[in-house]
Amino acid sequence: MAHTLGPPSSNNRAMAIKPIQYESLLSTCTDHVGALELLKRHRPYMEVVPSLRRPQESIVTLPLPNIRVRDSVHLNPHSPAVEPGSVVTLPCDVGLLMCDPEWKIKTGVEIFVFIHRPQEDFSSLLLRWRHTQILTDRGYEWLLPQRYHHLLSDGSDTGYPLFVLFPETPERILKGMNGAGLPAIVFPFDAEDGDRLAVEDSLGIGDLPGLDDIDSRLLEDG
Repeated sequence: MAHTLGPPSSNNRAMAIKPIQYESLLSTCTDHVGALELLKRHRPYMEVVPSLRRPQESIVTLPLPNIRVRDSVHLNPHSPAVEPGSVVTLPCDVGLLMCDPEWKIKTGVEIFVFIHRPQEDFSSLLLRWRHTQILTDRGYEWLLPQRYHHLLSDGSDTGYPLFVLFPETPERILKGMNGAGLPAIVFPFDAEDGDRLAVEDSLGIGDLPGLDDIDSRLLEDG
């Protein structure tokens, strides 16, 4: 579900999202501390972080991630199939893989972050998640950076989306996310200071089907 402390002002609604807003938020989410702050805004996801005190060892951040598909995939009937073994860039902005900081293994929880891009409307934003579902449906492996070579690269059977919107995001997108039952959070942004991203806490909590099967008590907070 989408949560915000209040509706965007009429001035904000009239403003377009600027590329610097997207780029700044993308770089923030790529950092382990920024990724943790992101997950704290949606409690079901925060609860599956193995250690809130050790985010660098608990969260693998993959900006604009690549995967290798294991089977043929059709994104739509009008385009050629993605052949088995092909490497493709997922249409999400950041992939977050949860890892046990003690055992140095993945826990199986994978979260796909979708940041609202400049001039992107609801259907295009939602379609990026749908395409991610298709690409990861028949088995895949992550192309991990060298520092994570010790981790198994196999993808999880289930991925969870998180949509990150801006105060300037049109209300119809918030409404659409609510209607689709998809988790979304709103990040304030100071357009005059591209290096500062203030995170505003959200008062609401939404649940995603499937996360009930994850026992967060097994993931101790180091």
